[in-house]
Amino acid sequence: MPKPYPQEFRDDVVRVARDRDPGVTVGQIAKDFGVHPMTLFKWLRAADVEGGTKPGVSRSESAELRELRRRNKLLEQENEVLRRAAAYLSQANLPKRIYPLVSELAADGIPLAVTCRVLKIARQPYYRWLAQPVTDAEVTEAYRANALVDAHRDDPEFGYRFLADEARAGGQAMAERTAWRICSGNGWFSAFGKRKRRGTGGKAGPPVHDDLVRRDFTADGPNRLWLADITEHRTGEGKLYLCAIKDAWSNRIVGYSIDSRMKSRLAVAALHNAAARRGDLAGCILHTDRGSQFRSRKVCRTLARHRMVGSMGRVGAAGDNAAMESFFGLLQNNVLDRRTWRTREQLRIAIVNWIERTYHRRRRQRSLSRLTPVEFETIMTPPASQAA
Repeated sequence: MPKPYPQEFRDDVVRVARDRDPGVTVGQIAKDFGVHPMTLFKWLRAADVEGGTKPGVSRSESAELRELRRRNKLLEQENEVLRRAAAYLSQANLPKRIYPLVSELAADGIPLAVTCRVLKIARQPYYRWLAQPVTDAEVTEAYRANALVDAHRDDPEFGYRFLADEARAGGQAMAERTAWRICSGNGWFSAFGKRKRRGTGGKAGPPVHDDLVRRDFTADGPNRLWLADITEHRTGEGKLYLCAIKDAWSNRIVGYSIDSRMKSRLAVAALHNAAARRGDLAGCILHTDRGSQFRSRKVCRTLARHRMVGSMGRVGAAGDNAAMESFFGLLQNNVLDRRTWRTREQLRIAIVNWIERTYHRRRRQRSLSRLTPVEFETIMTPPASQAA
């Protein structure tokens, strides 16, 4: 069963079809982008519905209706949690503990995630409480905290080291680090404590992945090694950012995303677009630089979702991702620096046209035996497993 095209790719093809030169047919546009003409006509009709030029239910309206229903159900559940919590905590004969209430709400069908979010509690401690409501460590911690707070009440000027000494003298031995943790968590500070200085370091953050590539940008098959990076270019409306992902086996740009802001969602969208077109990605290595977008939790979660492996080069070493830098160099010379771009829309259409028409289907590469990336994948990949 063929995989659906990413939504961003559809929107870009529709933009190109609407902005086509006189004499260029929709069928020619479809052929250039590797889609069926009827598919492109359906995309154009859907775009007209989205734009309001033709009657019909747009994608945004349908999504908005589903979202409203979901939010309505969620609000009902949250109101039930608040109502039950107020009634539960108002009873003087019950202990003021919230975890039994969470269990009662879960038994009545309220999702645990909703209850924990409304009551602002974490789920993992709740699961641990279910397994053992009161642990030995909590009892010991309570005795230590009582000893520390008694010492702090008697001598507010003492720091955590002196408080630990007083607690030991009272029969509650503990390490100084333990005393610091308990005092810090409860806000027990010395009356002569100093303010913390704010850091001013501007160094790049630590890598979240090891360098698994080490400048060897070769692969013996598709979806084994992907390279990714982000570039930017100025327009009359402001900067436009492109995150592109290249398969080192065929040099094809398997996924890309274009946006007016360089956030982590730019890299996440490019990964989702690539995954939607390439299928099973288990074990595929994604090599990037140490940009904050690629070090974000969202990108790490996306890699885990697709069972991919992350890899990162060093700081300030462009050669660690040279194969991707060379692609951006071609894009710079062939598109970005060719003229002045008044709007982001003009530059976006130009980038998409160059990637899908020229780079993928017309630009022959010596490393691919003078084949284009699409020709190379068509020849080297069995028909049953060809990518979309």
